[in-house]
Amino acid sequence: MMPVSMVGRAGELAELDRAWSAVAAARRSAPAVAVVTGAAGVGKSLLVAAAVDAFTPRPALVLSGAARVHGPAPYDWLAAVLTGRDTSRLGLPSDALAWLAQQPTAPRERYAPGTLLRLAVRTVQLLVGAGPAVLVVDDLHALDPASVNLIGELATVADLPALLVVASRPPTDAVAPDLTRRALARLSGVRGAVRQHLGPLRPAEVAEVLTQVYADTTPSDRLVTSLWRCTGGNPYALTEMLAAHANEGPEALLRRLPGPRQPRQPTAPTAPTVPAAAADPVVDVPLDPELTAREVEVLGCLVAGMSNKQVAKALGISVRTVTVHVSNLLRKTGSVSRTEVALWAVRHRLPVPAPVD
Repeated sequence: MMPVSMVGRAGELAELDRAWSAVAAARRSAPAVAVVTGAAGVGKSLLVAAAVDAFTPRPALVLSGAARVHGPAPYDWLAAVLTGRDTSRLGLPSDALAWLAQQPTAPRERYAPGTLLRLAVRTVQLLVGAGPAVLVVDDLHALDPASVNLIGELATVADLPALLVVASRPPTDAVAPDLTRRALARLSGVRGAVRQHLGPLRPAEVAEVLTQVYADTTPSDRLVTSLWRCTGGNPYALTEMLAAHANEGPEALLRRLPGPRQPRQPTAPTAPTVPAAAADPVVDVPLDPELTAREVEVLGCLVAGMSNKQVAKALGISVRTVTVHVSNLLRKTGSVSRTEVALWAVRHRLPVPAPVD
């Protein structure tokens, strides 16, 4: 499938560009802050990456970090930033830098938490220097508490000519929900902060994606509506669905999409198929198959795009056992592939847990 450009986020991109322009013009010495939130797969990381890539003038420095794949460790964000960098000229204690960078040779004894936090802030200040720079925090909700505290401190520290861009799922999905909630409130409360919440795509935007994929045809209203309904307007679910059927035309894809299902209570009133100005699509929920607790955990890993090997490592089970659970999920949900069973979970908003280490 040909690459699909971002749709439906022009306003958000323009707002981030204005925030960067203010930093680049040196109109402020304290950092500018932008907070982007939204559900999994809604395109937060893609939006941030597209914005940073289009910034003019180009940032002198981009510092980007995220949590480890399996189980966050203290100062994950800063450790990712420091990976591969020469820190010998920063003039900071080498043992503290080794600890912040999560080096295997770091001494067992570390500084007091408050001292280490101040050293972490100073490390970022020294890296940014005269700037201007962009600090990208991907998936704040998955970061360890030390990193979350650090990001909060960076948002208010003086003499940091940078744009701090933070992307996060809701606090309910976080490693430390209460801490993440307070951090997001603190970041959003910074004077002049940009606050964006990304929702699902609307039908017109789904149609725009289809126009890019099927360049020689105009997608039918029926196909647009069906895709919008079965993916919930989730950009990740939409592109995964299209990629899974990349060699098929639009009409063949339409025939493969799930048809209407009987609601749990047939006599209950049903919502319109496509509300005129819906912010959140209406999805028909089928009778829930009886999934075991372990199958629900495996399903959460599949939604996260993990391979069988990664699922086995995350859940502490064998790859063979994962294969059995995946097979059961395919059978119980009537899916024919891993992608379809993950889309099934997204489509019906099944509350699957995030994969854990």
